Amino acid sequence: METNNIAESGIPKRRALGRGLEELFNSEVLDYSSVEEKIVNETPKDEVTQIPLGELRSNPYQPRKIFDETALEELANSIKEHGVFQPIIVKKSIKGYEIIAGERRVKASLMAGLKEIPAIVRDFNDTQMMEIALLENLQRENLTAIEEATAYKKLQETLSITQEELAKRLGKSRSHITNMLGLLNLPEPIQEDISNKKITMGHARVLSKLDSVDQQKELVEKVISEGISVRELEELTHEPTIIKTNPQRPRVKEDNEYSYLQNELSERLGTKVVIKKNKIEISFVNGNDLNRLLEFMNIEVEK
Repeated sequence: METNNIAESGIPKRRALGRGLEELFNSEVLDYSSVEEKIVNETPKDEVTQIPLGELRSNPYQPRKIFDETALEELANSIKEHGVFQPIIVKKSIKGYEIIAGERRVKASLMAGLKEIPAIVRDFNDTQMMEIALLENLQRENLTAIEEATAYKKLQETLSITQEELAKRLGKSRSHITNMLGLLNLPEPIQEDISNKKITMGHARVLSKLDSVDQQKELVEKVISEGISVRELEELTHEPTIIKTNPQRPRVKEDNEYSYLQNELSERLGTKVVIKKNKIEISFVNGNDLNRLLEFMNIEVEK
């Protein structure tokens, strides 16, 4: 089994782990790949051990529940031919080991018929286990929308940072983080419909703005049974209220010159935006949606 790409180093494993995690979670941008690479490269070859696959169990903080079988088969075929190039990272538990990074490699190795896998054993605490698992999946895997949203929520809570700070550190737009977190307010059956791709993210975003759970469920059934589009779904919801703000910058006379800005603002705000006659019109459907917009624009209103 190949375990190359591991540079010899005299750095103690605890020191390498601590420095890597400190650099990861105190840096401006969260980058899982660089931390795993650091742990692997700073681990001496004699510290890479072969662990029986039967002694491994999933990280309890693993956000991914669904694995792409086709992708696993492709990885398993590669492992059959070339072996496991990069060791997984594990933590010793009361019985066996918990996988910190590399669960796909473990599953693919089992499919390939292997009995053992190269691994680096490190002493992670529970918080570090969760952070590593979340970041590995966010930056390496195609999570379902709900898994991604759950990972964002856990990271935000663990790091005690705002949505805007989380977006910046993950290299995502603030609107993307806000829209994804909004999915977690939907009833669980609708979240399952999203994960099973019965409805799209566009449909889900419209539904997440509604207060009535009964209305959400009724519209989901309509989307699935009749195949209505996102635009048609928007039209089925009640007529939005309009808030208007004066522009901060001078506008040219031709309104159609601002169509690209309308599209950009609509995407960022997750709602309809119209620019005309030196005014910006931002649509919202209810109080919750208005509060979301105010939070996005960092506007605090005293009650």
